Amino acid sequence: MKIVVLAGGLSPERNVSLSSGVMVAEALRGRGHKAALVDMYFGLEDDGKTLEDRFDAPLPDAGKHVDRAAPDLEAVKASRKGKGKSQFGPGVLELCAMADIVFLALHGQCGEDGRVQAAFDLMGIPYTGAGYLGSALAMDKDLTKRLIAGAGVDTPRWKAVRYTERDVDRLTSQTPVPCVVKPVDSGSSIGVSIAHDKKELRAALLDGLRFGGRSVLEQYVAGREIQVGILEDEALPSIEIIPKSGFYDYENKYQPGAAVEVCPAEISSEAEAKLRAAALKVYRTLGLSVYSRADFILDAEGTPWFLEINTLPGMTPTSLLPQEAAAVGVDYAALCERILLASLEARRAGR
Repeated sequence: MKIVVLAGGLSPERNVSLSSGVMVAEALRGRGHKAALVDMYFGLEDDGKTLEDRFDAPLPDAGKHVDRAAPDLEAVKASRKGKGKSQFGPGVLELCAMADIVFLALHGQCGEDGRVQAAFDLMGIPYTGAGYLGSALAMDKDLTKRLIAGAGVDTPRWKAVRYTERDVDRLTSQTPVPCVVKPVDSGSSIGVSIAHDKKELRAALLDGLRFGGRSVLEQYVAGREIQVGILEDEALPSIEIIPKSGFYDYENKYQPGAAVEVCPAEISSEAEAKLRAAALKVYRTLGLSVYSRADFILDAEGTPWFLEINTLPGMTPTSLLPQEAAAVGVDYAALCERILLASLEARRAGR
């Protein structure tokens, strides 16, 4: 097939996305497909290449690792040649329209929140992963928890807040600690803080202003960090994350060796069954399709506490979904191809 791998974009997770994109494009070429890697935000440089040339252009080696720090988005904006406000760079939509399907290697607000999916639906461009509505719901941690709280899935108590600096002291005094402060619509643990006391809570709330002051204040649940991938409506073996220091933050996610990852997780068969059932319940409640990855805390009593679900899980060298797929005999390239084929079927079925 002729495939556009869409990555980058204007999101705090753009570096992660670029790494996913390089790996996916390389894998698809290895399976005999023609794959063009495109940064959604910057688009196509005016370098004399035709749109057709992009499907055989060399892939950058730099994208195979993820920088320790999230990108400075203001600097990214400033480096764009044109001053247009579109999230799509020059030539991106034209190239996508030439493809049999677009593999969405995007992560975070730009690409995982349903807006790109809705645009492609209107243009008749097939794409990978969930549809626009499920994507939008899953990106919003507050809406997700509201929907699944009554579906028999345990989730920590939470409160969604929209605040300014003058609200910080009030929220600090009213919110029980320990708690977790996280942006309502971001991923890769960017902006996430665990506040063990009021001083840390105040600092976390002030930091949250960088992300627009719309946050989820969530009850802290102690336990083991376990994630469950879903591929074609079936739960994959769980994977346990054991950071060597701190919690599973941005750096621990993407720097090789920063965390120990055990797949399948060394847990009881009963706990494994509960985790898989909960992941599928969330996936189906939100109306997702093709693939996803749900994050849980497994407490000392064996109860899985749902935190969030990702509709475009990372596909970087350290990402979790590929490890879970490998545990059932699906290698990286085969996983990419299965995502493609299942997505084409989902688009045909209107999902």
